[in-house]
Amino acid sequence: MPIKYAVSNPNTIFIRPTGYTFPAGLSVASSGATSIDYLVVAAGAGGGSDRAGGGGAGGFLTASGVSVTPGTAYTISVGSGGPGGAPGSFNGSNGSNSSISTLGVTAIGGGGGAGLYPSRNGLSGGSGGGGAPASGTGGSGTPGQGNNGGTGGPDSGNYLAAGGGGSGGVGANAGGTAGAGGIGTASSYSGSSVIYSGGGGGGGFTSSAGTGGPGTPGISGGNGATGTNPAVIGTAGVTNTGGGGGGGSAVVGVSGGTGGSGIVIIRYTGSQAATGGTVNPSATPGYTIHTFTGPGAFTSNTLSYAVN
Repeated sequence: MPIKYAVSNPNTIFIRPTGYTFPAGLSVASSGATSIDYLVVAAGAGGGSDRAGGGGAGGFLTASGVSVTPGTAYTISVGSGGPGGAPGSFNGSNGSNSSISTLGVTAIGGGGGAGLYPSRNGLSGGSGGGGAPASGTGGSGTPGQGNNGGTGGPDSGNYLAAGGGGSGGVGANAGGTAGAGGIGTASSYSGSSVIYSGGGGGGGFTSSAGTGGPGTPGISGGNGATGTNPAVIGTAGVTNTGGGGGGGSAVVGVSGGTGGSGIVIIRYTGSQAATGGTVNPSATPGYTIHTFTGPGAFTSNTLSYAVN
């Protein structure tokens, strides 16, 4: 190949092929996301069994404009819903936490709904579980993540229980009917509006008590149950919304509803520039969305360069 000689000074000689030009510098060919928005929802709790309180919703956390470092793996965990109270008038179990541990972000699982025995009080959590008769208190919610459960009715008559707390409001006290679950909170981080972290409704004794607390049916929290025949289980909170499970009916041997599992969603502006979870680059115009329904890691791409 023909050779040209470029002499920069008498003591230095550079040899290059014909047509070659020396690089003027480097340019960034691609870059990772450096700022994200996140939604972290913990799992909902189970409702109690036998005239029982609704399960509390999982804690709800969201933030925008959070700095991340390209190349760093951000560990994700997603909570599982708490089981309903076992037959025999027991409390429902708390939901488990969801987190982005590398960022120090943890949403607390919901508090279990109260069974008729032994304590009758709802458990504390992201949102608190509803109380059972007689006048069982609701569990406490975690400030900034959820709300308290409601108070159960008297230990007589229709034996009505209270609703579990939700991220947007407290669980309703038992009154003329079993208490409704606390309302959830809407978010469109997934690309469409979804209500997360609604509380489960409380259960009751007889069919004359009307329906159990409605929670947020079909959206997040489960319905409570009423009736002595047939045996009715409180409905489950909706999967991947952190909804609380509904409280069970009067029949001994009937469990409460299971809480809904949690979810973690991370989004950022522009085209895909990170890995992890299920990636949707077009659900919301201008954003790329990473959805986690189980454990994983979010990693923003490292910088790459091109010679010009």
